[in-house]
Amino acid sequence: MAVEPPDELKLTETDFLILSVLRDGRNIPANIALDIDRARNYINQRMPYLLDYGLVEKIGPYEDSGLYELTERGRLAYEHRAEYHHDGVDFDELLDELVDED
Repeated sequence: MAVEPPDELKLTETDFLILSVLRDGRNIPANIALDIDRARNYINQRMPYLLDYGLVEKIGPYEDSGLYELTERGRLAYEHRAEYHHDGVDFDELLDELVDED
């Protein structure tokens, strides 16, 4: 079930922690929750948003496998996370530009 993301890219501190864990390779929400000391249900709620934003990709032999990996856009989002809260920076637009450069 796809989640309709808001018009503006809105990420939480936990979202960046999820991206950080996925930098080390594919993982499932239960393991991610343990790694970052967050509730599994909350991680399961955030994953569809990260998926719809194009920051993670659901992979695996089955549609419901629950295995995720970081996309190039997700890697760039994590690497440029310090720019996320800067006034005047459209983070979504910045990511689009960075992806186009690669």
